Amino acid sequence: MVDDKLVTMQIWDTAGQERFQSLGVAFYRGADACMLVYDITKPKSFDSLTNWRDEFLIQAGPRDPENFPFAVIGNMVDKAEERRVPEETANRWCQKDVDHEIPYFETSAKDAINIDQAFLAIAQAALKQDSQEDVYIPSTLRVTNQDDRNMDQCGC
Repeated sequence: MVDDKLVTMQIWDTAGQERFQSLGVAFYRGADACMLVYDITKPKSFDSLTNWRDEFLIQAGPRDPENFPFAVIGNMVDKAEERRVPEETANRWCQKDVDHEIPYFETSAKDAINIDQAFLAIAQAALKQDSQEDVYIPSTLRVTNQDDRNMDQCGC
């Protein structure tokens, strides 16, 4: 439950592997949010964030790419002694080239550090995005059977 709403999350973990980029459309189309994850001990994984973000936006084709909900996750904080990407560097990336700051979390999947907080934040962002969409629901809906097709009005 998030903000009194039942939320079901379907998570696609592509493990940052290039071979999954060709499946992007199948993975990303219709997504409500995206978490970009890198390893704080591997600068190359951090350096790929921009490419993964851009590729996601191309493949997913959201209606409003500038306001699409992203979160950035710096994983492996259980190996802080091996850190090679400073937290400040990641925070700067989350603030550049976007109209709004991208939330940033440092996590450890191994030790369950900040995992719940990251997923809660991305779920809330997706719900907020969803609530801003205009949905037309007619006040009445007339359902007829085949015999009523001779009426003066056309129908589908």
